[in-house]
Amino acid sequence: MKTPDFRSAFVAYIREQARPVDKFSHQPRLYELTRAIGAGQSYDDDVVFAAVWLHDLGVFVGHRPEEPEALAKWDFLGYALKQTPELLARFGFPARKIPAVVEAIRTHQPKDNPTTLEGIILRDADILEQLGAVTVLRTVCKIGRDTRFNTFPDALRVLHKNAETLPAQLKLPTSQLLAVPRLQLLQQFLEAAQVEGCT
Repeated sequence: MKTPDFRSAFVAYIREQARPVDKFSHQPRLYELTRAIGAGQSYDDDVVFAAVWLHDLGVFVGHRPEEPEALAKWDFLGYALKQTPELLARFGFPARKIPAVVEAIRTHQPKDNPTTLEGIILRDADILEQLGAVTVLRTVCKIGRDTRFNTFPDALRVLHKNAETLPAQLKLPTSQLLAVPRLQLLQQFLEAAQVEGCT
């Protein structure tokens, strides 16, 4: 089956825009998670694909403010929601599906309650990215370059919160199964960090 041209356009655009460059790896990983979560279910993969690649546009350097005060108040989600329809149209995404992409992005955070299967799949996948080895890497690399993470204990507090609160927020049974080894690894890391005095 031929890949629609808009898919390669999304990937090329985000590869160019994702700064710092390590932020690019989130999207391909997240999309593979959505495929694993959605296996055997009937959902619109075009909608999920587009939402995966555009949901974090507002966190990239060049798309967000750099001044600490402005950054602390920055609505990264509002920015992504505003930019997404125009980008989808520019890349030739089917117009009738644009509202579904915007809705999936709007409800992708753990605090949200998506009402579409596409939104649930995206949200569950994004939660899984906040568990396991990946979340350790993503969080630790922010120390010193993100206003929320000045020290190791700052990062460890977020990781503890992830381990304690996120697994119960997963909606789909497949997501819950995928979370088990990730949560075990994260808990082992946190225990080791405490034993080694990183608190």
